[in-house]
Amino acid sequence: MDSSAIATAVGHQASSGVGNSLPLQFSGEFLEWAVIFFIIAIVAAVVGARGVAGVTMTVAKWFVIIFLVLALVSILL
Repeated sequence: MDSSAIATAVGHQASSGVGNSLPLQFSGEFLEWAVIFFIIAIVAAVVGARGVAGVTMTVAKWFVIIFLVLALVSILL
């Protein structure tokens, strides 16, 4: 492909909205979800639902771990 065909394809892709979404590690959604699950865990603990609090805290912990791993990989690459 020549450069004009690539530029046209990229311009069409950008105007159609395809490819405009960022990967999760760049958009910060893992941290947003971790905070949401952390808040749910705190509310569940206050209400007395210890099982729900434990599960949501575990999910929040894994979201933070996944975010850190992806951030480290994206920094190294």
